[in-house]
Amino acid sequence: MKTLIAMLLTTLVLLAAPAHADSAVASPLVGRWTLEVDRLPMPPEARPRRVGLEFRDPGAGRWTTHVEIVHADGSRMHADSTLPLDGTPGAIDGDYWADVATMKMPAPNVLVVQLVDDGVPSSTRVYSVAGDNDTLTETKAFFAKDGTPILQTTVFKRVR
Repeated sequence: MKTLIAMLLTTLVLLAAPAHADSAVASPLVGRWTLEVDRLPMPPEARPRRVGLEFRDPGAGRWTTHVEIVHADGSRMHADSTLPLDGTPGAIDGDYWADVATMKMPAPNVLVVQLVDDGVPSSTRVYSVAGDNDTLTETKAFFAKDGTPILQTTVFKRVR
């Protein structure tokens, strides 16, 4: 029930936010980003070696995302998608912990992504670029197995 309520609230927020997909303003999200793994709230041996994001704007109100994770043991995961920014769900290719996503861009520097894995809500993520255009903050909302809501914040830096 808690998950259903969270999904409904997230859906309402996404529907209420105006999409700027057709805006003439270029999004500062476009580019490559790398996670500051040393700032993760976990023991160093449990941290991934690297997490990279790449955002592209192919036009026509769509958004392309590429994610690559290199785990501590050297194994890799990736995800690729090109989806509309109107909240329409679409497939994610790859072996990441999600297979369907929906996206909205309420402002040029903010991207809201909702993820589903095997039909089960996984997380909602809000990406926002700071005024320096070199810092990307990811706020991840999800639930622990016992139903406890969790908000996690991570920081990415732009790759030049």
